[in-house]
Amino acid sequence: MEAVLQTRGLLSLPPKPTKASSLLNPSQGLSHRLFASKPLGFNGLCLFYRRVPSVVAKPNGVPFICNAKAASAADGKQPFFNENEKPKFMGIEILTLKKIIPLGLMFFCILFNYTILRDTKDVLVVTAKGSSAEIIPFLKTWVNLPMAIGFMLLYTKLANVLSKKALFYTVIVPFIAFFGAFGFLLYPLSNYIHPQALSDKLLAVLGPRFLGPLAIMRIWSFCLFYVMAELWGSVVISVLFWGFANQITTVEEAKRFYPLFGLGANVALIFSGRTVKYFSNLRKNLGPRVDGWAISLKGMMSIVVLMGFTICFLYWWVNKFVPLPTRSWKKKEKPKMGTMESLKFLVSSRYIRDLATLVVAYGISINLVEVTWKSKLKAQFPSPNEYSSFMGDFSTATGIATFTMMLLSQFIFDKYGWGVAAKITPTVLLLTGVGFFSLILFGDPLGPALAEFGMTPLLAAVYVGAMQNIFSKSAKYSLFDPCKEMAYIPLHEDTKVKGKAAIDVVCNPLGKSGGALIQQFMILTFGSLANSTPYLGGILLMIVFTWLSAAKSLDTQFTALRREEELEKEMERDAVKIPVVSEPRDDSVANSSLL
Repeated sequence: MEAVLQTRGLLSLPPKPTKASSLLNPSQGLSHRLFASKPLGFNGLCLFYRRVPSVVAKPNGVPFICNAKAASAADGKQPFFNENEKPKFMGIEILTLKKIIPLGLMFFCILFNYTILRDTKDVLVVTAKGSSAEIIPFLKTWVNLPMAIGFMLLYTKLANVLSKKALFYTVIVPFIAFFGAFGFLLYPLSNYIHPQALSDKLLAVLGPRFLGPLAIMRIWSFCLFYVMAELWGSVVISVLFWGFANQITTVEEAKRFYPLFGLGANVALIFSGRTVKYFSNLRKNLGPRVDGWAISLKGMMSIVVLMGFTICFLYWWVNKFVPLPTRSWKKKEKPKMGTMESLKFLVSSRYIRDLATLVVAYGISINLVEVTWKSKLKAQFPSPNEYSSFMGDFSTATGIATFTMMLLSQFIFDKYGWGVAAKITPTVLLLTGVGFFSLILFGDPLGPALAEFGMTPLLAAVYVGAMQNIFSKSAKYSLFDPCKEMAYIPLHEDTKVKGKAAIDVVCNPLGKSGGALIQQFMILTFGSLANSTPYLGGILLMIVFTWLSAAKSLDTQFTALRREEELEKEMERDAVKIPVVSEPRDDSVANSSLL
């Protein structure tokens, strides 16, 4: 039998089976395993048993062969697992294209809308009469966060009673209706529905340090637009789109095409930035008594509504004409960790603590600089059209920079490794943050030198702050986010799942609201955001240095875990053997083992 198997190119049998190998599975005999209904596999090697009369016969009359493909070839037949090849276009299955192309268009429309809404919401709340950039920290903490929590509670309730299709339309249609109504109804009536007189009386009593909180009441419809624009990013992108994409795509398709969605997002950013710029410049061609910003707003909200209905159509088309992949409903349990459990887990692991520091530090740092920059941006561009036009250029530049950084990120990871990639984002924030705050604090002595370049200290601070935001966000999307996700890979499965849950529960909200809380404290203590600027700059330096220290510590631990993982895999490869044990010639046939 050994000779026959070797001439067929199959697994050879040990000439002298050991006693230990025959005891590997004493409860089952050879005949039981040969006629088992389920074939055995070892990473692509299929041990499949069938009756082949022309092959050697065993003492019990059961011939066998170890490889199904070889067995079929021996019989002159095609392999039993041969399938009809599916139609393809440019090497991609037609069925895959029917899913990926609509998903890509949906993602483009969603990100196109998000960029318009993100730029518009800042223009509305920052340039409104009786408001300023100081409103943003209070708005994020006391309006945006409670409404986000309330929305997700409502979404959870609706998910229990509605189908997936009905849930999608129920969530996205109110967004589309609100943005359309705001452009054509709420904004034109804003002078009549905003309590300007009451807000002025309260401001005279409480003092200028309460300008931010009172502005929320003064321009409540603009604040509602701000919150809905923020929710579009978190609900429509994160919940609706990615939930639908994960529902209809396979793992292989996701690995191949999801990275392209990131590049497509930056293309949407570039085009939407040009759109904002175009509508913002309409004011130049209008008469002196015409509200140019109202005209621009109607145009941009019309595009948002059109894109929203396009998203609904693409969703309907995919559900109508594309068969969904079958799923295994056997899911791995994710630990449901509360806030206290998450805090305990964060404290217990140094690796998770360092990773959490990265997430919190980014959220606080970007908020500290961004709000201060927007206050200077309003001082330089007080008109809504001018402010919006600048934000259009800003979005286009962000898209170009992020697209370029995504193309370079693979080279950075391959050439310099995880540690250098993880330190680029805080380094960029540090250098540009120092330049930005220096121009604000020491702008007057630099005035004559800047005048030679045709700039004032205020305009220079606006440009440096814009560069800081552009490079920080591009580094975040292309390097920081991949580094954060890669850091989970070498962890033990239990630590990986619990650590991610802890960071999602505690660190993401803390990073987003931490900067806002710091700014609120500074504004209420020192009277205004301008008076707080020196202290905000000092806090930024401390946070960024803490971030760099945590990245260095995490790099050491990450590298050690990766080496350990690679060593284990190498040892496993060296130790893998697949013995086929021959049967003894005595009565112990029923107890012999085959692996």
